[in-house]
Amino acid sequence: MDSAAQPVRRLDHYEVPQVVDVLFESFYDYPVMRYVVGHDSVAYDAHLRALINFFVMARVLRSDPLLGIGESHLTAAAIVSNPTRSANPRELEEQRERLWNALGASARTRYESFGKACAPFQMDTPHLHVSMIGVRSATQGRGYGRRLMDAIHELSADESESVGVTLTTEVEANVAFYKHLGYQVVGAASVAPGLRTWGFFRPNDDYSSM
Repeated sequence: MDSAAQPVRRLDHYEVPQVVDVLFESFYDYPVMRYVVGHDSVAYDAHLRALINFFVMARVLRSDPLLGIGESHLTAAAIVSNPTRSANPRELEEQRERLWNALGASARTRYESFGKACAPFQMDTPHLHVSMIGVRSATQGRGYGRRLMDAIHELSADESESVGVTLTTEVEANVAFYKHLGYQVVGAASVAPGLRTWGFFRPNDDYSSM
């Protein structure tokens, strides 16, 4: 079946390598990834892949959704988190420490700086957060990203406690796109010289009408 006709589906843990591949390709030159990993790192590829693998495995270990389009070959993928869920499992914390031992203290400091910049956007009310969403370069412009976003909105609407979906972007051109999908800008902050982040929230349809 052509990927264009395939539905968005929940992915299994054995598909993690493909999810990592899609997101690695999609986020290779993404501003915050370059900032965290380091523009001049001679090990940029390996470190970026390790960082993305950690993000994906964090979702697996917390039983958060992995979504994708494609069967034997994923063309698009998204990882979603529930930030108000209970504490992280021990294995996740151990993986976090191994990651920063590999990437180095300076990368960890930059990542934490990014987190502090985004902190004012965070919500205490139960919701879903789009951690990462990506489409392979060869299949961009075919609506896969929009289909994944629609599926995430449906997930949030189906969760009785979730009031909506949040996300951030560090690409100004994305701001208008997310507004078009019903997101509201809830804040913006400077992370570092030349790097700015925007925070968004999209209420569930039923919640927004209350």
